[in-house]
Amino acid sequence: MSSVAKKGWNLYMIQLQHHPLRTKAITAGVLSGISDSVAQKMSGIQRLQLRRLVLKVLFGVAYLGPFGHFLHKLLDSIFKGKRDSKTVAKKVLLEQLTSSPWNNMLFFLYYGLIVEKRSWPQVKSKIAKEYPSVQMTSWMFWPIVGWINHRYMPLQFRVIFHSLVAFCWGLFLNLRARSMTLIKQ
Repeated sequence: MSSVAKKGWNLYMIQLQHHPLRTKAITAGVLSGISDSVAQKMSGIQRLQLRRLVLKVLFGVAYLGPFGHFLHKLLDSIFKGKRDSKTVAKKVLLEQLTSSPWNNMLFFLYYGLIVEKRSWPQVKSKIAKEYPSVQMTSWMFWPIVGWINHRYMPLQFRVIFHSLVAFCWGLFLNLRARSMTLIKQ
C-alpha cells in the first residue's frame, strides 16, 4: 500500500474509532453519491443531475449510515456478539424479515416522492408494481451479504462493508427505477 493510501486509511480508522456514527454516515453518503453518479451515467443521462445526486447523498448520510450503525449494534446486543453459524443465521433471518423490507420500501418512497417529485398515487402504483420483485431479488442477494458481514466482519466494519455492497445494490435500484421511468414515457 502506498504511503498516501496507508496514511489515508489510518486517518479513516482514527475517525471510525473516535466518531463511528459520523464516519459511517459520511461513508454511506459518499458511496451513495458515487453509486448514483455511476447509475446516472449508465442509464444514459448526459449531464449529471445535481439535485438527484445531492438527495441520494443526503439519504446515505441521514438514513443509511445511522440506520446501519444502530441496527448492527442492536443485533450484536441481542445476540451478545456471537458469530457461530446458528447465531449468524438468526441475525440474517431477523435482518431480512425486518430491515430489508423496510429499507426497500423507504427507498421507493424517498426516490418517488422526493427525488422524482411524483405524486402519491404515482408512487403507490409504482410500489404495487415494482416492490414485490425488488424485495424478492433482495432476499436472493442480501442474505449472502448478511452472512459474510455477521460472520466475518468486526462490528466497526459492518456498515462500511454493507455500504460497499450497497453501492452495487444502489446501482441496481437506480437503474431499475430509471428504466421504469423511461418505459412510462
